Amino acid sequence: MSGAGVIVDGTVSGRSWRLRPADPALGATIAQRYGLPEILGRVLASRGLEPADVPAFLEPRLRDTLPDPSHLADLDRVASRLADAVVEGERIGIIGDYDVDGATSAALAARWLSAFGIVPEIAIPDRLADGYGANAELLSRLADSGCRLVLTLDNGTTAFEALAFAAARGQEVIVLDHHVAEQQLPPAYGIVNPNRPDQFGPLSHLAAVGVTFVVLAATARELRRRGFPRPLPDLLELLDLVALGTVCDVVPLDSVNRALVRQGLKVAARGARPGLAALAQVAGIETIDQSWHLSFLLGPRLNAGGRLGEPMLATRLLLAEEPGEATALAARLHELNGRRQTLERSITAAAEAAVQPQLDEDAPLLLAAGEAWHPGVLGIVASRLTERFGRPAFVVSLGDGIARGSGRSVPGVDLGALVIAAKREGLLREGGGHAMAAGITAHADRLADFAAFAAERAVAVAVGDPEPLELDGALAVAGVTADLARALDRLAPFGPGNSEPRFCLTDARIVEVREVGRGHLACVIAGTASGRVRGIAFRAAERALASALSRRGEPLRLAGRIKLERWRGEARASFEIEDAAPA
Repeated sequence: MSGAGVIVDGTVSGRSWRLRPADPALGATIAQRYGLPEILGRVLASRGLEPADVPAFLEPRLRDTLPDPSHLADLDRVASRLADAVVEGERIGIIGDYDVDGATSAALAARWLSAFGIVPEIAIPDRLADGYGANAELLSRLADSGCRLVLTLDNGTTAFEALAFAAARGQEVIVLDHHVAEQQLPPAYGIVNPNRPDQFGPLSHLAAVGVTFVVLAATARELRRRGFPRPLPDLLELLDLVALGTVCDVVPLDSVNRALVRQGLKVAARGARPGLAALAQVAGIETIDQSWHLSFLLGPRLNAGGRLGEPMLATRLLLAEEPGEATALAARLHELNGRRQTLERSITAAAEAAVQPQLDEDAPLLLAAGEAWHPGVLGIVASRLTERFGRPAFVVSLGDGIARGSGRSVPGVDLGALVIAAKREGLLREGGGHAMAAGITAHADRLADFAAFAAERAVAVAVGDPEPLELDGALAVAGVTADLARALDRLAPFGPGNSEPRFCLTDARIVEVREVGRGHLACVIAGTASGRVRGIAFRAAERALASALSRRGEPLRLAGRIKLERWRGEARASFEIEDAAPA
């Protein structure tokens, strides 16, 4: 396999493989100028980088990428109000969210404020009892605790009734959010949201924790301008929280977000935060230094409390100072994550069966509904449908005449905008989100109408043959080394807007395979002439990939990603298998 655009067919998944086009001369120039492996130069060239752009890409710095945040509507007003609160030592309330972005936003704000002796009252809504975001009951509870000033973090942009209630009672609410907004905004002291309809600028891809970071940075600037007499807390030491929320909310990793995550991982690697250190231990991580540690190992555990009725656990863990408390909270989240996995597998199987007729009809958007499906795992199940079938999906639970659910999308279909439009048409009672994820509440008898509306909006997404799997290069098994894995890790963090490089192993043979965990296949991959590497195929035990990997000794081509692992202090490379084809 060589040359840009070459396609491999006959794969297990049914997806063809295509070599990502790149200018060989440009790749060679990049590699030579910066002393990089040739394959890394090719990867950088395929992502459209010119030689002059490479240093900033490999070592993104906030001072180079973060613009003056004052272009954000309401930011200076909000920063001034928060500076007043710090100076006066006001009582402050926080309403966060039950996902990782919301928990990290709450922990970030609370840790920063605590450095001034202000310990905020934090309220995280219960997914089942309260629903999403700010509501009158939570605001009343905070008012009774003396919180005249309230921050809503990762929510509040569409909380019209709740914020009107607060305003009528004399509470001042500051909204720090990133979700898609309606044309009219709710009554609030200030709404800092780079995705509000009157907002333009370079920060639209920030997660809520990124918005919170920017607002706190602006507040620190305002305090310095006023000559605040005490030392200010170092926001850069809290970047591990920003990285965690940014990666787990799957926002595009543009230059600002790459810098936030890269610098945040440096903080996380020091292991100084007791909660993250305890969670890393139960997740089997020696050092938190790669973005996939956040997204695949820590994030699901932090989310488990919010999914299964204990929404404060994640925020409490991130705020824990005592190792004993952190260990207990991490163990509880680990236990809940195991329960979540069991629920997820059961509902995923039912949802896949439910959407099969839609797949037969090449529906551009999938919707699965079931009686009393646990609402805490609907978003994950929607993700599974989207991953497997390559199109947007909603998964909803039915009960008492109401349908509540979550959706996940693919590039090109903005679910947040779709849901806001459906709500405007009267098809939904509640709904909101961003481009890649959204939540909905509807009357059950309107669900079919919503499905038809959503499918019409999503019809621009091609259905039929799945998109080819894009590869960044081909190499022999012997070429998968720890040195190469370290070099590729310099391109991290990976995610939307900076996809993780994917390669084809041209001479692979499976010499060992066994099931591990919950349906994963661990392998030993050998090269035809030389070389061995450990491999893993996630959630493959019941898929067609299992059959290919079980034929030991047969020559295969494998598509996947090269990972850098650490085991007992030693770095080694492994290969995450995504697809296979006959050699």
